Amino acid sequence: MARKNASDDPLAPVTLAVGQEDLLLDRAVREVVAAAKAADADTDVRDLTPDQLQPGTLAELTSPSLFAERKVVVVRNAQDLSADTVKDVKAYLGAPAEEITLVLLHAGGAKGKGLLDAARKAGAREVACPKMTKPADRLAFVRGEFRTAGRSATPEACQALVDAIGSDLRELASAVSQLAADVEGTIDEEVVGRYYTGRAEASSFTVADRAVEGRVADALEALRWSLSTGVAPVLITSALAQGVRAIGKLSAARGGRPADLARELGMPPWKIDRVRQQARGWTPDGVAVALRAVAEADAGVKGGGEDPEYALEKAVVTIARAARSRGRS
Repeated sequence: MARKNASDDPLAPVTLAVGQEDLLLDRAVREVVAAAKAADADTDVRDLTPDQLQPGTLAELTSPSLFAERKVVVVRNAQDLSADTVKDVKAYLGAPAEEITLVLLHAGGAKGKGLLDAARKAGAREVACPKMTKPADRLAFVRGEFRTAGRSATPEACQALVDAIGSDLRELASAVSQLAADVEGTIDEEVVGRYYTGRAEASSFTVADRAVEGRVADALEALRWSLSTGVAPVLITSALAQGVRAIGKLSAARGGRPADLARELGMPPWKIDRVRQQARGWTPDGVAVALRAVAEADAGVKGGGEDPEYALEKAVVTIARAARSRGRS
């Protein structure tokens, strides 16, 4: 979620939203606009791109009004402003006008860093809107969305939603809103599965989960659905590798509480419980066989074989059978 600095007044003279996550940037703007309109329903909002903010434009927009109206001036992609316009903005930062809130959206990074530094030096309220590239960040985002909605969701449900929807924060936020509106009580993994069956079944992690659980038919069905909906084969081999390695790590670890094992193995506690269930029936030989199958499939989908789909099917069947190796011994 967007992070804010200690000066968290949306009506501060200048708000600086920094990052490349569009949803969070838009939310930063909406928060300021909502606060301004709550203070004055007739607030004038100007939302500008760099090409619309020419030298002298900011001075016109922020000049005293006869009616002393409240105004919000939003400048998007501030890192792309021309040098002359940047001078105007820097001058304004030194003496911001009353009843006017300036919102600068900046991607961060080296481009336009002078303006970024100037806004920070001037004491701008800052909202961090970083791109969420890590699964753990998206998982934290989903948990935060449920908390904001005042709803309780299990860790497994949050993970299932991320697996089903993917990396698009707008879609994740929309899914949380839908579940919060439609479902009473605690939202669990089964509920997520009912709402997002098609997408969840297409998840590479669903293929891996069914395979390491020894469910051959379900794993193959999930694999075919996944491939038919455009999931890249390399993502499926990656998920298979993660699933088998998690089994191997937990099997080799000493017993203990989920929290202790989580720290030792670098997994969240809820995943320890899931992997423990999946690990039933696995043997060290089975893990070795499964890892070789994943390696062969990985080579097959990266050009080492003529039929990537066959390579994946073969790996899924081998892994699922290995999962039940103890039962057949």
